[in-house]
Amino acid sequence: MMTPAFSASALFRRAQDFVLWLMAAAHLIALASLLLVLVSLSPARAEAPACHGSNLLDELKAENPKEYDRVIAEGAKVPNGKGIFWKIEKAGIAPSYLLGTMHVSDPRVLKMPSGAAEAHAAAKTIVVESDEVLDEKKAMAGMLAKPELTMFTDGSSIDKLLSRDDLAVVEAGLKQRGISLSAVSRMKPWMLMAFVSLPACEMARKAQNTDVLDKQIALDAAAAGKPVKGLETFAEQFSTLAAIPIDLHMKSLVETIKLGPKLDNVFETMTDLYVSGDIGLTMPLLKAVAPDGSDDAGYAEFEELVVTRRNHLMAERAAPILAGGGAFIAVGALHLPGKDGLVQLLKDQGFTVTAVN
Repeated sequence: MMTPAFSASALFRRAQDFVLWLMAAAHLIALASLLLVLVSLSPARAEAPACHGSNLLDELKAENPKEYDRVIAEGAKVPNGKGIFWKIEKAGIAPSYLLGTMHVSDPRVLKMPSGAAEAHAAAKTIVVESDEVLDEKKAMAGMLAKPELTMFTDGSSIDKLLSRDDLAVVEAGLKQRGISLSAVSRMKPWMLMAFVSLPACEMARKAQNTDVLDKQIALDAAAAGKPVKGLETFAEQFSTLAAIPIDLHMKSLVETIKLGPKLDNVFETMTDLYVSGDIGLTMPLLKAVAPDGSDDAGYAEFEELVVTRRNHLMAERAAPILAGGGAFIAVGALHLPGKDGLVQLLKDQGFTVTAVN
Protein backbone atom coordinates (compact mmCIF):
# COMPACT_ATOMS: atom_id res chain seq x y z
CA MET A 1 0.00 0.00 0.00
CA MET A 2 1.04 3.58 -0.56
CA THR A 3 1.53 6.01 2.29
CA PRO A 4 -1.25 8.58 2.84
CA ALA A 5 1.00 11.33 1.45
CA PHE A 6 1.26 9.46 -1.85
CA SER A 7 -2.07 7.69 -2.23
CA ALA A 8 -3.26 6.62 -5.65
CA SER A 9 -5.74 9.50 -5.61
CA ALA A 10 -3.02 12.05 -4.88
CA LEU A 11 -0.90 10.67 -7.68
CA PHE A 12 -3.79 10.83 -10.12
CA ARG A 13 -4.32 14.48 -9.26
CA ARG A 14 -0.68 15.25 -10.02
CA ALA A 15 -0.57 12.96 -13.04
CA GLN A 16 -3.55 14.45 -14.86
CA ASP A 17 -1.78 17.43 -16.42
CA PHE A 18 1.32 15.33 -17.03
CA VAL A 19 -0.58 12.74 -19.05
CA LEU A 20 -2.29 15.42 -21.11
CA TRP A 21 1.06 17.04 -21.80
CA LEU A 22 2.48 13.69 -22.85
CA MET A 23 -0.40 13.34 -25.31
CA ALA A 24 0.47 16.69 -26.80
CA ALA A 25 4.19 15.99 -26.88
CA ALA A 26 4.20 13.28 -29.55
CA HIS A 27 7.79 13.38 -30.82
CA LEU A 28 8.68 16.62 -29.05
CA ILE A 29 10.59 14.79 -26.32
CA ALA A 30 13.09 13.62 -28.91
CA LEU A 31 13.25 17.07 -30.44
CA ALA A 32 13.82 18.75 -27.10
CA SER A 33 16.58 16.27 -26.31
CA LEU A 34 18.22 17.12 -29.60
CA LEU A 35 17.94 20.83 -28.85
CA LEU A 36 19.81 20.41 -25.58
CA VAL A 37 22.57 18.67 -27.48
CA LEU A 38 22.67 21.51 -29.97
CA VAL A 39 23.10 24.07 -27.19
CA SER A 40 25.80 21.92 -25.56
CA LEU A 41 23.99 20.90 -22.40
CA SER A 42 24.65 17.57 -20.78
CA PRO A 43 21.69 15.78 -19.22
CA ALA A 44 22.71 13.22 -16.63
CA ARG A 45 23.26 9.78 -18.16
CA ALA A 46 23.32 6.50 -16.35
CA GLU A 47 23.48 2.84 -17.14
CA ALA A 48 20.06 1.62 -18.14
CA PRO A 49 18.26 1.02 -14.84
CA ALA A 50 15.36 -1.35 -14.54
CA CYS A 51 11.92 0.23 -14.68
CA HIS A 52 10.06 0.11 -11.40
CA GLY A 53 6.50 1.06 -10.74
CA SER A 54 3.17 -0.22 -9.52
CA ASN A 55 -0.19 -0.08 -11.24
CA LEU A 56 -2.23 2.79 -9.80
CA LEU A 57 -5.50 1.23 -10.94
CA ASP A 58 -4.77 -1.80 -8.76
CA GLU A 59 -4.00 0.49 -5.85
CA LEU A 60 -7.20 2.47 -6.41
CA LYS A 61 -9.10 -0.82 -6.28
CA ALA A 62 -7.51 -1.61 -2.93
CA GLU A 63 -7.98 1.91 -1.53
CA ASN A 64 -11.45 2.67 -2.81
CA PRO A 65 -13.29 -0.27 -4.42
CA LYS A 66 -16.44 1.79 -5.01
CA GLU A 67 -14.53 4.46 -6.94
CA TYR A 68 -12.65 1.76 -8.81
CA ASP A 69 -15.93 0.19 -9.97
CA ARG A 70 -17.24 3.60 -11.07
CA VAL A 71 -14.07 4.29 -13.09
CA ILE A 72 -14.27 0.89 -14.78
CA ALA A 73 -17.93 1.49 -15.67
CA GLU A 74 -17.17 4.94 -17.07
CA GLY A 75 -14.27 3.60 -19.10
CA ALA A 76 -16.54 0.93 -20.58
CA LYS A 77 -18.81 3.68 -21.93
CA VAL A 78 -16.05 5.43 -23.90
CA PRO A 79 -16.74 4.89 -27.61
CA ASN A 80 -14.10 2.73 -29.28
CA GLY A 81 -12.18 2.57 -26.02
CA LYS A 82 -11.00 -1.02 -26.29
CA GLY A 83 -8.20 -1.86 -28.71
CA ILE A 84 -5.12 -0.25 -30.24
CA PHE A 85 -5.19 -1.90 -33.68
CA TRP A 86 -8.04 -1.28 -36.12
CA LYS A 87 -8.95 -2.27 -39.68
CA ILE A 88 -10.37 0.44 -41.97
CA GLU A 89 -12.60 -0.67 -44.84
CA LYS A 90 -14.81 0.77 -47.56
CA ALA A 91 -16.28 -0.92 -50.63
CA GLY A 92 -14.01 -0.79 -53.65
CA ILE A 93 -10.93 0.30 -51.67
CA ALA A 94 -8.10 -1.86 -50.37
CA PRO A 95 -8.26 -2.03 -46.56
CA SER A 96 -6.06 0.18 -44.42
CA TYR A 97 -5.02 -0.13 -40.77
CA LEU A 98 -4.78 2.18 -37.77
CA LEU A 99 -2.34 1.46 -34.93
CA GLY A 100 -2.35 3.38 -31.67
CA THR A 101 1.14 3.88 -30.28
CA MET A 102 2.73 5.14 -27.09
CA HIS A 103 5.62 7.57 -27.53
CA VAL A 104 8.09 5.71 -25.32
CA SER A 105 10.72 3.03 -25.90
CA ASP A 106 9.51 0.45 -23.39
CA PRO A 107 10.04 -3.03 -24.94
CA ARG A 108 6.41 -3.93 -24.18
CA VAL A 109 5.28 -0.97 -26.28
CA LEU A 110 7.73 -1.60 -29.12
CA LYS A 111 6.20 -5.03 -29.70
CA MET A 112 3.29 -4.47 -32.08
CA PRO A 113 0.04 -6.39 -31.53
CA SER A 114 -0.67 -9.52 -33.52
CA GLY A 115 -1.17 -8.79 -37.21
CA ALA A 116 0.20 -5.25 -37.11
CA ALA A 117 3.67 -6.10 -38.39
CA GLU A 118 2.16 -7.99 -41.30
CA ALA A 119 -0.19 -5.10 -42.11
CA HIS A 120 2.75 -2.69 -41.97
CA ALA A 121 4.78 -4.88 -44.33
CA ALA A 122 1.91 -5.18 -46.82
CA ALA A 123 0.92 -1.50 -46.80
CA LYS A 124 1.79 0.69 -49.77
CA THR A 125 1.80 3.93 -47.74
CA ILE A 126 2.91 4.52 -44.14
CA VAL A 127 1.44 7.42 -42.17
CA VAL A 128 2.71 8.78 -38.85
CA GLU A 129 1.98 11.91 -36.85
CA SER A 130 4.90 13.71 -38.47
CA ASP A 131 7.14 12.40 -41.24
CA GLU A 132 9.82 14.77 -39.93
CA VAL A 133 10.89 11.98 -37.56
CA LEU A 134 12.89 10.68 -40.51
CA ASP A 135 15.29 13.60 -40.19
CA GLU A 136 14.94 15.15 -36.74
CA LYS A 137 18.12 17.22 -37.02
CA LYS A 138 16.76 18.93 -40.12
CA ALA A 139 13.40 19.39 -38.42
CA MET A 140 14.99 20.91 -35.33
CA ALA A 141 17.10 23.23 -37.46
CA GLY A 142 13.86 24.48 -38.96
CA MET A 143 12.34 24.90 -35.50
CA LEU A 144 15.33 26.92 -34.34
CA ALA A 145 14.51 29.36 -37.11
CA LYS A 146 11.26 30.04 -35.20
CA PRO A 147 12.62 30.75 -31.70
CA GLU A 148 9.27 32.04 -30.44
CA LEU A 149 7.96 28.45 -30.42
CA THR A 150 10.68 27.14 -28.11
CA MET A 151 12.06 30.20 -26.29
CA PHE A 152 10.73 33.23 -24.47
CA THR A 153 11.41 36.19 -26.75
CA ASP A 154 9.61 38.85 -24.70
CA GLY A 155 11.98 39.03 -21.75
CA SER A 156 10.11 36.40 -19.74
CA SER A 157 11.84 33.42 -18.19
CA ILE A 158 10.99 30.39 -16.08
CA ASP A 159 12.40 31.98 -12.92
CA LYS A 160 10.25 35.11 -13.40
CA LEU A 161 7.02 33.14 -13.83
CA LEU A 162 7.27 30.90 -10.77
CA SER A 163 6.77 31.58 -7.09
CA ARG A 164 9.82 31.21 -4.87
CA ASP A 165 8.70 27.78 -3.64
CA ASP A 166 7.86 26.46 -7.10
CA LEU A 167 11.11 27.83 -8.48
CA ALA A 168 13.02 25.88 -5.86
CA VAL A 169 11.17 22.71 -6.90
CA VAL A 170 11.98 23.21 -10.59
CA GLU A 171 15.60 24.16 -9.95
CA ALA A 172 16.16 21.08 -7.79
CA GLY A 173 14.39 18.82 -10.29
CA LEU A 174 16.51 20.02 -13.19
CA LYS A 175 19.71 19.84 -11.14
CA GLN A 176 18.95 16.21 -10.33
CA ARG A 177 18.91 15.58 -14.07
CA GLY A 178 22.20 17.40 -14.63
CA ILE A 179 20.68 20.60 -16.04
CA SER A 180 21.29 24.10 -14.70
CA LEU A 181 18.19 26.28 -14.54
CA SER A 182 20.22 29.33 -15.54
CA ALA A 183 21.12 27.60 -18.81
CA VAL A 184 17.51 26.85 -19.77
CA SER A 185 15.49 29.55 -17.97
CA ARG A 186 14.45 31.18 -21.25
CA MET A 187 13.15 27.91 -22.71
CA LYS A 188 9.40 27.50 -22.87
CA PRO A 189 8.14 25.13 -20.15
CA TRP A 190 7.08 22.47 -22.66
CA MET A 191 10.71 22.09 -23.64
CA LEU A 192 11.77 21.52 -20.04
CA MET A 193 8.94 19.01 -19.58
CA ALA A 194 10.84 16.67 -21.87
CA PHE A 195 13.44 16.25 -19.14
CA VAL A 196 11.22 15.88 -16.10
CA SER A 197 8.35 13.82 -17.51
CA LEU A 198 10.23 10.58 -18.07
CA PRO A 199 11.37 8.03 -15.47
CA ALA A 200 15.07 7.21 -15.25
CA CYS A 201 14.72 3.95 -17.17
CA GLU A 202 13.12 5.69 -20.16
CA MET A 203 15.71 8.47 -20.14
CA ALA A 204 18.46 5.85 -20.10
CA ARG A 205 16.97 4.09 -23.12
CA LYS A 206 16.77 7.39 -24.98
CA ALA A 207 20.41 8.08 -24.11
CA GLN A 208 21.17 4.79 -25.87
CA ASN A 209 19.26 6.06 -28.94
CA THR A 210 16.41 3.58 -28.65
CA ASP A 211 13.70 4.72 -31.06
CA VAL A 212 10.04 4.96 -30.13
CA LEU A 213 7.65 2.78 -32.14
CA ASP A 214 6.38 5.59 -34.39
CA LYS A 215 9.87 6.48 -35.53
CA GLN A 216 10.87 2.86 -36.07
CA ILE A 217 7.76 2.30 -38.18
CA ALA A 218 8.68 5.30 -40.34
CA LEU A 219 12.34 4.31 -40.64
CA ASP A 220 11.50 0.73 -41.64
CA ALA A 221 9.11 1.99 -44.29
CA ALA A 222 11.64 4.44 -45.72
CA ALA A 223 14.28 1.69 -45.81
CA ALA A 224 11.84 -0.46 -47.78
CA GLY A 225 11.31 2.36 -50.27
CA LYS A 226 7.74 3.07 -49.19
CA PRO A 227 6.33 6.61 -49.05
CA VAL A 228 6.03 7.97 -45.50
CA LYS A 229 3.49 10.73 -44.92
CA GLY A 230 2.78 12.88 -41.88
CA LEU A 231 -0.54 14.17 -40.57
CA GLU A 232 1.06 17.11 -38.75
CA THR A 233 4.30 19.05 -38.74
CA PHE A 234 6.50 19.62 -35.72
CA ALA A 235 5.80 23.34 -36.06
CA GLU A 236 2.08 22.64 -35.78
CA GLN A 237 2.63 20.47 -32.73
CA PHE A 238 4.72 23.18 -31.06
CA SER A 239 2.08 25.76 -31.99
CA THR A 240 -0.54 23.62 -30.27
CA LEU A 241 1.52 23.70 -27.10
CA ALA A 242 2.07 27.44 -27.45
CA ALA A 243 -1.69 27.99 -27.57
CA ILE A 244 -2.16 26.45 -24.12
CA PRO A 245 -2.17 29.04 -21.29
CA ILE A 246 1.33 29.43 -19.84
CA ASP A 247 0.10 29.06 -16.26
CA LEU A 248 -1.20 25.57 -17.06
CA HIS A 249 2.20 24.65 -18.50
CA MET A 250 3.96 25.95 -15.41
CA LYS A 251 1.63 24.01 -13.14
CA SER A 252 2.25 20.84 -15.13
CA LEU A 253 6.01 21.35 -14.93
CA VAL A 254 6.00 21.83 -11.14
CA GLU A 255 3.55 19.02 -10.41
CA THR A 256 5.40 16.56 -12.63
CA ILE A 257 8.66 17.25 -10.81
CA LYS A 258 6.84 16.77 -7.49
CA LEU A 259 5.88 13.28 -8.57
CA GLY A 260 9.53 12.31 -8.12
CA PRO A 261 10.02 8.52 -8.08
CA LYS A 262 6.23 8.08 -8.23
CA LEU A 263 6.52 8.98 -11.91
CA ASP A 264 7.40 5.32 -12.42
CA ASN A 265 3.93 4.39 -11.16
CA VAL A 266 2.25 6.73 -13.63
CA PHE A 267 4.23 5.26 -16.52
CA GLU A 268 3.62 1.70 -15.38
CA THR A 269 -0.13 2.36 -15.23
CA MET A 270 -0.21 3.95 -18.67
CA THR A 271 1.89 1.15 -20.13
CA ASP A 272 -0.31 -1.55 -18.61
CA LEU A 273 -3.44 0.12 -20.00
CA TYR A 274 -1.80 0.40 -23.42
CA VAL A 275 -0.64 -3.22 -23.55
CA SER A 276 -4.07 -4.45 -22.45
CA GLY A 277 -5.76 -2.20 -25.01
CA ASP A 278 -7.84 -0.43 -22.36
CA ILE A 279 -7.17 3.01 -23.85
CA GLY A 280 -10.65 4.30 -23.11
CA LEU A 281 -10.02 3.79 -19.42
CA THR A 282 -7.06 6.19 -19.25
CA MET A 283 -8.84 9.53 -19.02
CA PRO A 284 -11.74 8.38 -16.79
CA LEU A 285 -9.14 6.94 -14.43
CA LEU A 286 -7.11 10.14 -14.21
CA LYS A 287 -10.12 12.46 -14.13
CA ALA A 288 -11.87 10.48 -11.42
CA VAL A 289 -10.17 12.30 -8.59
CA ALA A 290 -9.10 15.46 -10.44
CA PRO A 291 -9.51 18.74 -8.57
CA ASP A 292 -12.72 20.61 -9.22
CA GLY A 293 -13.30 24.28 -9.92
CA SER A 294 -10.81 26.12 -12.12
CA ASP A 295 -8.77 23.01 -12.77
CA ASP A 296 -11.76 21.43 -14.51
CA ALA A 297 -11.90 24.44 -16.80
CA GLY A 298 -8.18 24.16 -17.47
CA TYR A 299 -8.52 20.46 -18.24
CA ALA A 300 -11.35 21.13 -20.72
CA GLU A 301 -9.27 23.74 -22.55
CA PHE A 302 -6.23 21.45 -22.61
CA GLU A 303 -8.29 18.54 -23.94
CA GLU A 304 -9.87 20.69 -26.66
CA LEU A 305 -6.51 21.96 -27.92
CA VAL A 306 -4.41 18.85 -27.45
CA VAL A 307 -6.87 16.12 -28.33
CA THR A 308 -10.06 17.16 -30.08
CA ARG A 309 -8.73 19.72 -32.57
CA ARG A 310 -5.76 17.56 -33.49
CA ASN A 311 -7.98 14.52 -33.97
CA HIS A 312 -10.18 16.37 -36.45
CA LEU A 313 -7.13 17.68 -38.32
CA MET A 314 -5.60 14.20 -38.48
CA ALA A 315 -8.84 12.67 -39.74
CA GLU A 316 -9.20 15.36 -42.41
CA ARG A 317 -5.65 14.86 -43.67
CA ALA A 318 -5.91 11.07 -43.52
CA ALA A 319 -9.06 11.00 -45.68
CA PRO A 320 -7.40 11.35 -49.12
CA ILE A 321 -4.70 8.85 -48.16
CA LEU A 322 -7.29 6.31 -47.03
CA ALA A 323 -9.23 6.88 -50.25
CA GLY A 324 -6.28 5.36 -52.07
CA GLY A 325 -6.34 2.26 -49.86
CA GLY A 326 -3.48 0.19 -48.50
CA ALA A 327 -2.38 2.64 -45.81
CA PHE A 328 -0.91 1.88 -42.40
CA ILE A 329 -1.46 4.75 -39.93
CA ALA A 330 0.34 4.96 -36.58
CA VAL A 331 -0.53 7.73 -34.12
CA GLY A 332 -0.66 8.12 -30.35
CA ALA A 333 -3.21 5.68 -28.90
CA LEU A 334 -5.01 8.34 -26.89
CA HIS A 335 -6.10 9.92 -30.17
CA LEU A 336 -8.20 6.84 -30.99
CA PRO A 337 -11.09 6.57 -28.47
CA GLY A 338 -14.01 8.84 -27.72
CA LYS A 339 -16.75 10.54 -29.73
CA ASP A 340 -14.12 12.84 -31.22
CA GLY A 341 -11.48 10.12 -31.51
CA LEU A 342 -9.95 9.07 -34.81
CA VAL A 343 -11.84 5.78 -34.93
CA GLN A 344 -15.21 7.54 -34.70
CA LEU A 345 -14.17 10.34 -37.06
CA LEU A 346 -13.17 7.79 -39.70
CA LYS A 347 -16.50 6.03 -39.23
CA ASP A 348 -18.18 9.38 -39.80
CA GLN A 349 -16.32 9.55 -43.14
CA GLY A 350 -18.10 6.38 -44.23
CA PHE A 351 -15.43 3.82 -43.36
CA THR A 352 -16.09 0.62 -41.46
CA VAL A 353 -13.57 0.56 -38.63
CA THR A 354 -13.26 -2.57 -36.51
CA ALA A 355 -10.85 -3.65 -33.80
CA VAL A 356 -8.53 -6.37 -35.07
CA ASN A 357 -7.95 -8.03 -31.70
